[in-house]
Amino acid sequence: MKILVTGTAGFIGYALAKRLLERGDEVIGIDNINDYYDPKVKYGRLKELGFEEEDFTFGKKYISQKYPKHTFYRVDLEDKEALFKIFEAEEPQRVCNLAAQAGVRYSLTNPEAYIQSNIVGFLNILEASRHHGVEHLAYASSSSVYGLNERMPFGVEDNVDHPVSLYAASKKSNELMAHTYSHLYDIPTTGLRFFTVYGPWGRPDMALFLFTKAILEDRPIDVFNYGKMKRDFTYIDDIVEGVVRVIDHPPTPDACWSGRRPNPASSKAPYRIYNIGNGSPVELMDFIEAIEKALGKEAKKNLLPLQPGDVPATWADTSALERDFGYKPSTPIEEGVSKFIEWYRSFYGI
Repeated sequence: MKILVTGTAGFIGYALAKRLLERGDEVIGIDNINDYYDPKVKYGRLKELGFEEEDFTFGKKYISQKYPKHTFYRVDLEDKEALFKIFEAEEPQRVCNLAAQAGVRYSLTNPEAYIQSNIVGFLNILEASRHHGVEHLAYASSSSVYGLNERMPFGVEDNVDHPVSLYAASKKSNELMAHTYSHLYDIPTTGLRFFTVYGPWGRPDMALFLFTKAILEDRPIDVFNYGKMKRDFTYIDDIVEGVVRVIDHPPTPDACWSGRRPNPASSKAPYRIYNIGNGSPVELMDFIEAIEKALGKEAKKNLLPLQPGDVPATWADTSALERDFGYKPSTPIEEGVSKFIEWYRSFYGI
């Protein structure tokens, strides 16, 4: 298939593009390569995909030297005109929108970035998909949408009306916007709620990266909520496997859906929501212990209170994913952390 993937200089987007290319799909990659975190990592990912450029001109088409079926454009999703030109020129059959302004804490000080990228940018993706005959739009949502919900594990049928960060609110908005387009224009859309993704080529603003760097530099790590946190850490390869299965199967209207007792995860429109998580939350202190073991070095811990916008625990109910795709993520935390540490040492020559 010809698949347009946004955010291919990002963590999940890079891994997804690589997987699709290796199975023979044609991939059109889009990213604005912003400096939210160290662009060196973003350029490193693009180099792995066959792009040797030290910089990229906005709007120009680049062709991978490694994968002949891979093209790349540096574009802001907020630039509707540039985005539409790409859709017109490339005519993608399917779209996976992974580009977004990420991060919970960053949204406390830079709210405008989330509105522009996650709301305006996503609207442009919806409009481009609507006007260019896209067969299926899959897009990244987030476990953060569960907000103040304390019922564990988090199920896709649960209420998600109480987000605790603007990032979470923007992701909930994406789900609502997608449903509207599925209802009005019959565009099949699937929202994917990712749970704390980690692994090689991971984001430098995430705990695993921050902890590893600090421990190796003999600096203390910040441990929020005094270590009393649980996260459903999900290895990158498991996430990508779930995304690929979803992309391959556009949703159809749910024949059992009723407006009298509406299921939030489906609709009489071609619309679905899925969790992609490991389904086995890990205590933060156990996570840190796995890092210490892989590094062979003990961490100095700076215990701090829960940060605004954070939640104490996440835990994915993946039964819908298992039911519809026969798939459940399963990589154990020790294996995933070890693979990340191996990549980190190689990338930074440590």
